[in-house]
Amino acid sequence: MDFNLLLDKYNLDALFISSPHNVLYLSGFVEGKDAKIVITRSGATLITDGRYILEAGQQRLPHRILLKRTEMNRLLGEFFQGRVGIEAEHLSVATLESFKKDFPDLEFVSTYGIIEDQRKRKTPEEIAHIRKAAELADRGFEHILPFIKPGVREIEVALELEFFLRKNGSEGLAFGTTVASGPRGARPHGGASERKIESGELVTLDFGCVVGGYCSDMTRTVAVGKVSTELQHVYQAVLEAQTLALEAVAPGKKGQELDALARAHLTSQGYGEYFTHGLGHGVGLFIHEAPGLGQTSEDVLEAGNIITIEPGVYIPQVGGCRIEDLVLVTAQGHEVLSKSPKHLIEL
Repeated sequence: MDFNLLLDKYNLDALFISSPHNVLYLSGFVEGKDAKIVITRSGATLITDGRYILEAGQQRLPHRILLKRTEMNRLLGEFFQGRVGIEAEHLSVATLESFKKDFPDLEFVSTYGIIEDQRKRKTPEEIAHIRKAAELADRGFEHILPFIKPGVREIEVALELEFFLRKNGSEGLAFGTTVASGPRGARPHGGASERKIESGELVTLDFGCVVGGYCSDMTRTVAVGKVSTELQHVYQAVLEAQTLALEAVAPGKKGQELDALARAHLTSQGYGEYFTHGLGHGVGLFIHEAPGLGQTSEDVLEAGNIITIEPGVYIPQVGGCRIEDLVLVTAQGHEVLSKSPKHLIEL
């Protein structure tokens, strides 16, 4: 990344990076929450404390070690000058106030999405990490199916799935695992509860792995035994909506265009009011990042984006269904990274 071009583009003399994911992206320093980066005309420097002397030496930027956290502003005084950009969505009010107090002659400028915009377009190395995370998620789905049966608690299914993923290479959870059965399936992010799964209901599983610091994200909904005709219709409508949007993924498409395809189909089937979130989002170092795919999204897809396509229907007191794939946008169109089957599996 050409830091001088970046500063020129936003008319800045320095840029202070406080987002943990942006710190990781720029430096490779895995403990991003305990480090900051300051970018100047001389380059980028990572700043952390004495707990991470060894780790700091292994990342790709020059670094400075703080002996005391209270020394941060004194050290930044060596770098800050003129117009200093801060990440408005990540820097605390208290920190900004301390900057203004200690550097009264400088101008602090709120910036939005400067590094996130760079992160949208994944490199071949980033794509390889996410591909491996998606492959592991597929293995996890295959592993967990025999454990989903009447009488088993949702939390037991979630723990078994999480244990398998960690045992087989996931560095952590991309987000909290959802196992939502029966009426709890009407909660898009229902987590996993003590509720026991019952026969004749749908179970939604939403989970993700982390490989090389990069996330995967996949949702599948399965049936435990025979489900009602209504739930079968819900599942088929969601699958059709997901297929329509998925087939349209290509460079140049706006997020709102793809959302509209899925939403229009669900509306035609009588379920439009029950699709209560956007169609998808970007995935990378963070589970929700640019580009966005929602009703008002002006984001335009580019080759190298990795996104989710995940329509859902959530009917209170009845249940819900979501089907989600992880998708790489390519120059020719797209590649679906999630390979798990999407027909209605009856366990």
